[in-house]
Amino acid sequence: MKTLWKNCHMATMRDGQYSIIKNAALISSGTHIDWIGPEQDLPDITDIQVCDLQGRWVTPGLIDCHTHSVFGGNRSLEFEQRLEGVSYAEIAAQGGGIASTVRATRAANEDELLASGLKRVRALLRDGVTSIEIKSGYGLDYTNERKMLRVIRQIAKQLPMTVKSTCLAAHAMPPEYSSTDQDAYIDHICNEMLPKLHAEGLIDAVDAFCEYLAFTPAQVERVFQTAQQLNLPVKLHAEQLSALGGATLAARYQALSADHLEYLTEQDVIAMAKNNTVAVLLPGAFYFLRETKYPPVALLQQHGVPIALSSDLNPGTSPALSLRLMMNMGSTLFRLTPEQTLAGVTLHAAQALGLQHSHGSLEVGKVADFVAWEIEHPSELTYWLGGDLSKRIIRHGQEIEYSVYA
Repeated sequence: MKTLWKNCHMATMRDGQYSIIKNAALISSGTHIDWIGPEQDLPDITDIQVCDLQGRWVTPGLIDCHTHSVFGGNRSLEFEQRLEGVSYAEIAAQGGGIASTVRATRAANEDELLASGLKRVRALLRDGVTSIEIKSGYGLDYTNERKMLRVIRQIAKQLPMTVKSTCLAAHAMPPEYSSTDQDAYIDHICNEMLPKLHAEGLIDAVDAFCEYLAFTPAQVERVFQTAQQLNLPVKLHAEQLSALGGATLAARYQALSADHLEYLTEQDVIAMAKNNTVAVLLPGAFYFLRETKYPPVALLQQHGVPIALSSDLNPGTSPALSLRLMMNMGSTLFRLTPEQTLAGVTLHAAQALGLQHSHGSLEVGKVADFVAWEIEHPSELTYWLGGDLSKRIIRHGQEIEYSVYA
């Protein structure tokens, strides 16, 4: 059955710009867009279901391309400690930090991780997110990484969203390894974890954390080489706290994206531009950690690197449950325009997941994922600080019942 969605205005985000169609209409056929244009140019079609969008503004479904949505426990008490003057090092010495999330995640069973993960992802769906990436990385051994990845696959089955699963086993050192055993853990990731998890169909991409307090570029490259052998695309947490050339390394392996990027150099930017690697900026973590080193947005724009934005939803540095709030932060903190932030959570975010040919803009042949917002202009999506804007969410040509994400 074809559906005609009419009486609306559209920001199609074609070519990363608003590309507005006033008094627009869209025809979906099954899961995809069959026609789009001004309502006055509608072709003659019989036997079609008609849906009146009552003058709303339609955008592509939002895409959250970097999240850690599945984890055990939370770190709200550590947040309170930091506000009271306790340093991150002191918290870590007490067994806090990422180690506490690893303990809580290992202690939780799949059902518990699924229940808590669904709550967080539903909040993003309620914000207009129809596609999401979720990383592992709090298990740090085969059994618990597998558990996290299985939960991510379950979320994809239970919610009307496109869910991409990324293995981030190279996130931090497991507690059972000493700090000098990094190469041994990388061996385990490359020789055991990635091949087995990939064989089970649990991985869509491979990520790592390249930083002085995590893994070196040489160690990350070994992970990338294994991913390449398995025909898995790569991504990278890079240049968040220091300049190690991780983004250049990622670009050399045609990474889908390099993420964070506060300490990005022009050499990194040039490499990313040459290899079509998307820059994913994470303003929630920048804000939460009170960072002062800004990512080089002007350099990225100068060299034509696509800029995506994401929530980085995680328990330690960005407990963000609203992608639209990240859009506002992208404007207020990083000086992106509302049009650029919308591109950052639609077309460019799609490219960061390798979905640019099917998602991220409203074009014939792409999936019919869109949101009909009760607003007066698309800039309002960036303007309003959070809140639950009235909307209708359509995924794969079917409207999602409000009860699914309420």
